[in-house]
Amino acid sequence: MKVLKSFFSIINYKTFLMAILSVVSSYLCITYEIEAQFPFYLISIAIVFPIVFSIDSAYKRREQALQFYADLKAHAISYYLAARDWVGDKDPNISQNVKTQVIGIFKKISENFLKTAEEAKASEKDVYKSFSKLAKDLEDYRKIGVSGSELSRMHQYVSKMMISYGVVRNIFFYRTPLTLRAYSKIFIYSFPVLYGPYSAYTYFDFPYHNMAYIIAILYSIILVSLDNLQEHLENPFDQVGEDDIHFEVEELEDVLNH
Repeated sequence: MKVLKSFFSIINYKTFLMAILSVVSSYLCITYEIEAQFPFYLISIAIVFPIVFSIDSAYKRREQALQFYADLKAHAISYYLAARDWVGDKDPNISQNVKTQVIGIFKKISENFLKTAEEAKASEKDVYKSFSKLAKDLEDYRKIGVSGSELSRMHQYVSKMMISYGVVRNIFFYRTPLTLRAYSKIFIYSFPVLYGPYSAYTYFDFPYHNMAYIIAILYSIILVSLDNLQEHLENPFDQVGEDDIHFEVEELEDVLNH
C-alpha cells in the first residue's frame, strides 16, 4: 500500500489532462490518416535525458540540504550544551533562555521555508537577528566569568550554524536551472499532440488496434509523472512530496530537554 501511495503522489490533474490529449490527438490522426514515423531516440534526447538530469540535480540538492541541516542542528545542540555546562552553573536561567532561543530559530526557519521565496526574503532578517542575539549574549557570559576559550568555542558554534543555514537557504532560494526546466516542460506537454501521427502510423501493427491509444496514454503518464517527480524534489521544504525535509522542531525540543 505504501508503494501505491508513493506512486499516486506523483499523479495529478496534469497526468489525466495529458492522457486525454494524447487520446484525442491519436484519434484525430487515425481518423484523418495523418501518419508519421518518429525515431525513438528523439524522445530520449529531447525529453528523457533533460528530465532525468533535472531529477538527479534536484535529488543532489536535497541530499546537500539534509547534510547541512544536520550540521545546523548539531551545532545548535552543541551551543546549548556549552551554555548549560559552562555557563549554567554561574546563572541557572541561562540554559533555559538558550534553549528557548535555539528552538525559536528552528521554528522561524521552518516557517520561513513554507512561504514563497518573496515572502521568505522579507522575513529572513528575523532569523539573522536570532543568530545575532546568540552571538551578543556571549559578551554577557564573559562578564559572569566564562573563560575566553569557552566563549571562542561557543562563537564558533554560532558561526558554523550561520554557514550551514546559508547553504540550506541558498538551496531553498536557488533551484535547478529554470531554462532546462522550461525546455523539458515544453516538450513533455507538447508530446501527446506530437505523438498522434505515430499512433496512426502503428495503429494496424497491433492485433488489438486500440492498443495504440493505450500506448499513447502510457507515454503521457510516464513523462508527466517524471515531471511531477522533479517538481516534488525541486523544493525539498514545501512539505508536498514524500521526500521533503522536515524541520523537526518538536524532536529538537525533546533532545534539549534531556
